[in-house]
Amino acid sequence: MADVVDLICYPVKGCAGTSMSDALLTPAGLAHDRSFMVVSEEGVYRTQRRHPRLALIRPTVSTDGTRLTLDAADPTGRYGTVHVDVTTSAPRRDVDLFGAAFQGIDQGDDAATWLSDVLGTPSRLVRVPPEHDRITDGLTPGRSGYADSSAVHLLSRSSLALLNRRMAEAGAPALPMNRFRPNIVVDSRPDSESGDWAAVPHAEDRARRITVGEAELGYAKLAVRCAVTLVEQEAGARRGPEPLRTLASYRRAATGGVVFGAKFSVVRPGKLSVGDELVVDEWGDAER
Repeated sequence: MADVVDLICYPVKGCAGTSMSDALLTPAGLAHDRSFMVVSEEGVYRTQRRHPRLALIRPTVSTDGTRLTLDAADPTGRYGTVHVDVTTSAPRRDVDLFGAAFQGIDQGDDAATWLSDVLGTPSRLVRVPPEHDRITDGLTPGRSGYADSSAVHLLSRSSLALLNRRMAEAGAPALPMNRFRPNIVVDSRPDSESGDWAAVPHAEDRARRITVGEAELGYAKLAVRCAVTLVEQEAGARRGPEPLRTLASYRRAATGGVVFGAKFSVVRPGKLSVGDELVVDEWGDAER
């Protein structure tokens, strides 16, 4: 067993996350997670890979999903705040996510003007339509909104601790968990005498079926890391070659790229809470 120590939702793809003490896990991931996306005027997705200032944008969404608030981490207060009355009835438009065609519902000119100012390039905000039914691949197929791939990204504190130890040996500073933008963070239980599975770095790679709270997760794939991990989330700017340089020295996948953390599909929806026990019901061999 292990404990859930953080739950993070990212309502707008690429923007800052919000930690929660409780969350509803829907068939497509945490409620409202990546249900909005910033796109170009042509409908092409924007991510921190090319627009690291997305990290400065802090979205909050009402419980019922009808109101979205955007503000920016800017001490001058230049950008202010924009409130969006979320529409699901406006005409659909074509959007591009990693070359795949989907539909989005444009959320209006106020949001577009505000985002364009913050990012310094013409941008629009779209929402996943209610009829959106995207099926993701992996060992356990699932559903997802505008996430990169599977609905849930899980990472253990022990995996990050090992990475930070290796970076320290190379003279690099430690990195916070938010560089990796997980949805569920787990840690070993403080009252464990022998150490739970989460105390072993990268044990999440081998978890095939997980029960947590009222929900059940099925392993989909390893999380392949990209240039987003180079972005200092508080500054909205790239900061050097880490962690990719160090990860490449010991976490390079056989298929290319580096991996860190694991992606899961939702097998059974339900409520999650920080402090919930996370039990692995089925183990498998680690992929590489």
